[in-house]
Amino acid sequence: MMKRIFFFICILSSLLSCYDDDSFTTDPSARLTFSTDTVRMDTVFTTIGSSTYSFWAFNYSGDGIRISRVFLRKGSQNGFRVNVDGSFLDNSIGSSVSDLEVRKGDSIRVFVELTAPVNMQDVAQKIEDDLVFQLESGVEQDMHLTSYAWDAQLLRNPVIQNDTVIESTRPILIYGQLKVNEGVTLTIKNTTLFFHDKAGMSIYGTLLTDSVLMRGDRLDHMFDYLPYDRVSGQWGGLRFYESSTGNILINTVIRSGTNAVRCDSSQLSPDNQRLYMERCVVHNSMGYGVQLRNSYVSLVDCQVSNSEGDCVSIYGGAVNLSGCTIAQFYPFVANRGVALRFTNALNGYQYPLELLDCRNSIITGYADDEIMGTQADEDANFNYWFENSLLRTPKIDDEEHFKDIIWETPADIIQGKLHFVNIDETNFIYDFHLVKASPAQGLGCYRQSDSDESPSENDE
Repeated sequence: MMKRIFFFICILSSLLSCYDDDSFTTDPSARLTFSTDTVRMDTVFTTIGSSTYSFWAFNYSGDGIRISRVFLRKGSQNGFRVNVDGSFLDNSIGSSVSDLEVRKGDSIRVFVELTAPVNMQDVAQKIEDDLVFQLESGVEQDMHLTSYAWDAQLLRNPVIQNDTVIESTRPILIYGQLKVNEGVTLTIKNTTLFFHDKAGMSIYGTLLTDSVLMRGDRLDHMFDYLPYDRVSGQWGGLRFYESSTGNILINTVIRSGTNAVRCDSSQLSPDNQRLYMERCVVHNSMGYGVQLRNSYVSLVDCQVSNSEGDCVSIYGGAVNLSGCTIAQFYPFVANRGVALRFTNALNGYQYPLELLDCRNSIITGYADDEIMGTQADEDANFNYWFENSLLRTPKIDDEEHFKDIIWETPADIIQGKLHFVNIDETNFIYDFHLVKASPAQGLGCYRQSDSDESPSENDE
């Protein structure tokens, strides 16, 4: 036993001796090798911390290299925060850290974050600095740090208690729920709303929008080719509660949320149009796209696309779909919902379908059948009408409910995604304008491929 311990001690002493004998050079030709020459950070909102970026510093020379000092050339004024091999740059001594070693064949990792100061500008401003590695030899090596910082108006759980108009050249950043009280109207025009994780809008009063973009607040990338804005589930969505009425959304894009638009059940009346949407895009939802419960709703020239749940689900009420493109090409799961679902009951409750009127529209997707209509309650109304539309569903000989229909099947030469200009399932880029050869010309929300009036879901 003692022999084994003595042998182990000898080996350990030998290793430590070799370690201590490592030499360090002051030769100016001995330098660090970096894994990149520039740390390019994504655009950030001012005062909001960025994601963490990192790079490696390798020592490929034949000797150890001592780093006398690592510092930010501009100090802490731009908001960069740096950790070098476990040591944070100390702002009290000029945003620097001293006396680091990189032995031969070894490396250290450097982490960089940014919390940019307010810049008082309407557009994103470039921020730059150099992280300087000052070697014991006197050589200085620079790592360039660069980002763009964008001023935003930050709102935390805002409550709209009086009629309010929001029109901003700067983005609005929302944490928590934006609540519109009952009896109050919120008007939003020419504005981009960025919602933090799980944030959304709770509308008890009335929402009016025109030329508005609603999206998640992450401006960075999941992968080099994939910005988070193309990933679903980045924020909550819009919910119109029972007391909400008279909502009008024009030229509004709602993308990459969870449950994008929900309209709760309310007393049905032709005088109570709960929601009117025109030239709107609802795209890339982790839950449902548009869910309507016992409501009087109209969607005109709208695109509703790519939802893990149903793109449009209708539980009773009176719904008008006119000139819409409803396309189910959700890429992230195979067990996705359908493009259109309609029924007259839910969870044991009657939701009489007074009328679903669908005209001049395109309803398609991956599945052989993208339309599911179910009369779940025999005693409740179940009325529907489809006219002059392309439907991806098995042909039905039923003149009482269908007229001038293009019945799409998987066997058609141009069907499903082949109707559209771009369905990029690798980079998750979608353009639902029609190709010239599509038999759906004149239908859907993009009847003219060169139209400048239709909203685009591809705004970055």
